[in-house]
Amino acid sequence: MENLVESYLLKAGFIKSETYFKEMKISDIESRWRLDLSTLSNQGKTVKRFDFVVKNENTVFGIETNFYTGGGSKLNETARSYKNIAVEAKGLSNFTFVWFTDGRGWFSARNNLEETFDVLEHIYNIDDLKNGVMDRIFK
Repeated sequence: MENLVESYLLKAGFIKSETYFKEMKISDIESRWRLDLSTLSNQGKTVKRFDFVVKNENTVFGIETNFYTGGGSKLNETARSYKNIAVEAKGLSNFTFVWFTDGRGWFSARNNLEETFDVLEHIYNIDDLKNGVMDRIFK
């Protein structure tokens, strides 16, 4: 899923290490763009790394990606974790959390996914990528 999302970032005109970054820690985001993301890192006690970070004129976007072919507890824990990040990120200025996910595994965990969907404004799947969501979110 990371490779797929990255291919769409490139198609949208983003440039690696200039306008988008891979595997970036919260502490690096904070120092690079002078943001306070301590609510996402439990006041610096937790090390959090986003799969991608996109920077446009006004906002830094922390992006997570995953694809699940089967069900299991991992999906429920991921949905719960990302729901928490979404809630914590709502109070931050100039930062937005984005999640790209897909796969048949979500059929068995759809209730947890729906809970996250209710609080996370930016949750997308492969079909959204194919239909130009990158331009709608980041530009």
